[in-house]
Amino acid sequence: MHKLNKYLVRDFLTVFAVAMLLITFAFTIGAIYKVIDIMARGISIGVVGRFFLYNIPYSLAYSIPISSLFSTLLIFGRLSSDSEISAMKSSGLSMWQIASPIVLISLVLVGICLYNNCIVYPSTTYANRKLIKGMGVEDPIKLLEEGRFIREFPGYMIYVGKKNKNRVRDLVVYEVDKDTGKVTGSVRASSGIMTADKEKAELKIDLFDVRIEIPDPDFPDDSTKTRYVNARNYPIRLDFNELLGNKNVSKKRKNMTIFELAYRIRNAETENAQLSEHDRRVENSRYLVEVNQRICLSLSPFMFVLIAIPLGITSHRKESSIGMVMSLGIMFIYYLFIILSDTFDSKLYLYPWLIPWIPIVGGQIGGFLLLRRAN
Repeated sequence: MHKLNKYLVRDFLTVFAVAMLLITFAFTIGAIYKVIDIMARGISIGVVGRFFLYNIPYSLAYSIPISSLFSTLLIFGRLSSDSEISAMKSSGLSMWQIASPIVLISLVLVGICLYNNCIVYPSTTYANRKLIKGMGVEDPIKLLEEGRFIREFPGYMIYVGKKNKNRVRDLVVYEVDKDTGKVTGSVRASSGIMTADKEKAELKIDLFDVRIEIPDPDFPDDSTKTRYVNARNYPIRLDFNELLGNKNVSKKRKNMTIFELAYRIRNAETENAQLSEHDRRVENSRYLVEVNQRICLSLSPFMFVLIAIPLGITSHRKESSIGMVMSLGIMFIYYLFIILSDTFDSKLYLYPWLIPWIPIVGGQIGGFLLLRRAN
């Protein structure tokens, strides 16, 4: 039994290591293109190396589960094809005994993924954002993400409804007092075009079909005294020179560790006091979705191994192409639920934070039943 376990573990880890290297490389191709762009700007090799290394933990969050799934399908497909599974069972071993070393390895991978997904990769992605910002190579246009308030530009709070490259729609710009944090005016536009002038460190936004709201300075909270001005064209100039010099980069949800996310959830009322009750609940829902996605992604190696063992046996194939096709099919179904949880993160009545658990729980139950049947 000891020799059998050693044989299975060695084969599994060999295939797993090769698969993880290839998949991690595929995930980091985008980072490689950016590294080349950074090197062309004359940035030191040390900084470039840090940028590349900071991208690896995020890639591992996805490559470890995929590699465990592919490796298990391939190993047990080969064992079944070569009739080794039948030989093991005829010698008195149950499927639970045969599968136990691979299942134990998957639990170790779960522990690694939990630490990586909850602590390491959020910290390294945040460090990468600060690194890029410090180098001044980040395109300020990319800061304006659609569907969320942007507070990175000092003195402004910007909301973009839709964005396509440098064109935006349904844009709202709030002018904010730097000392008090109160809104002193706002500009709403149906569309706009953005242009970055890196020499002047200036982001130009030419707005069209504009409505400007100017509160009365003596009665800022009285909407009846607010003046409204309509304009066909209105230019806004945002100075990002101060932005680049500011080392305090605001954290997005993806950059927060599991402890920071938990703190935001527990203190939702104080952290989002400026929002309405409904908006607070929506924002809290998004943090809950992020937490549950991280945990479910960490548990996925165990679920994938449970499913892949009986599927690999029943496939009776040892070709890597079959294992890859089956892996892609299972991964598509799993990540579909992750995408759905992101899509419905504002639909509170759907409990979107529970959606990532559907494939995890269903996969584990299905895996146990299939293993029992194979036994």
